Amino acid sequence: MNDVITIGDAMITFDPDTTGPMRFVNSFKRKVGGAEFNVAIGCARLGLKTGWISRLGQDEFGRYIYNFARGEGIDVSEVELMNGYPTSINFKEINGDGSSNTFYYRQKSPTLTLDSNSLNEEFFKEARLLHITGVFPAVNSQNINTVDKAIKLAKKHNLKISMDPNIRLKLWNEEKARTTLLQWMEDVDYLLAGTEELELLFGTDDIDKWAGEIKEYSVSHLFIKQGENGAMLLTNNKLYEQSSEENVNAIDTVGAGDGFDAGVLYGLLNNWSPEKILKFANILGSMVVEVLGDNEGLPYLEDALNRLENKKAIER
Repeated sequence: MNDVITIGDAMITFDPDTTGPMRFVNSFKRKVGGAEFNVAIGCARLGLKTGWISRLGQDEFGRYIYNFARGEGIDVSEVELMNGYPTSINFKEINGDGSSNTFYYRQKSPTLTLDSNSLNEEFFKEARLLHITGVFPAVNSQNINTVDKAIKLAKKHNLKISMDPNIRLKLWNEEKARTTLLQWMEDVDYLLAGTEELELLFGTDDIDKWAGEIKEYSVSHLFIKQGENGAMLLTNNKLYEQSSEENVNAIDTVGAGDGFDAGVLYGLLNNWSPEKILKFANILGSMVVEVLGDNEGLPYLEDALNRLENKKAIER
């Protein structure tokens, strides 16, 4: 039985060897990435049994991602390699402060072959939580119907549903993002979003109004990601706040939100207190930004707990 299942594509990510405008970068390192895929990796490294639904190209990049996922212990029984559909790639541009820009090349995505009829209901029966994001439905409009079906199957089999809006305006516009994500909100138990995403979804930056919105939608937990300013949690009409981790050397901020998500899901599935979940999720996000790459900084459980408990690892 999987603790967490997620649905979405994965890409080969080319990370630059130097910072600055990509037109001046002459060499890149091949890595893997993808919002839902990063969360799956993060959950698996924490010891959660994790399943991933996807399609990859029947090519060398697709085989690499497939084997990478298997190596992380992710259940890939619902991942297929498809002929005639190249595995998606992206190139990253990293600035001196760790911020980045991403350039996507995902036309004719292999996930075009993953429609609502492709979903295996048995995969949902044997799971505890479905995690979705706004990236997969933004890649292609067909994917909206696929997520619709995934949500219906999750509700049918009493899975909890978590959603990270993860709004990428390079992939769809604000109105399409808002309309699509809000149509799923009434089925979402846990919402994990940044402040700008919440403002886009609800048309306000007033946290009290956000509280009213999630109550109307029956969202039990709203996690508010604030990056270097920490995070907040609204649940049971109570607000919890957690400052950011101190002395974090951010060199690549991509994937921080996915790490935060993995920490939240681990804490929720283990019935941790709100305070402990926030602290743990913040720690995972901070560990990701200290390492180059979308998921290389995602820690194993022992390392994350050592950071949580301020234990120093014995290195010699």
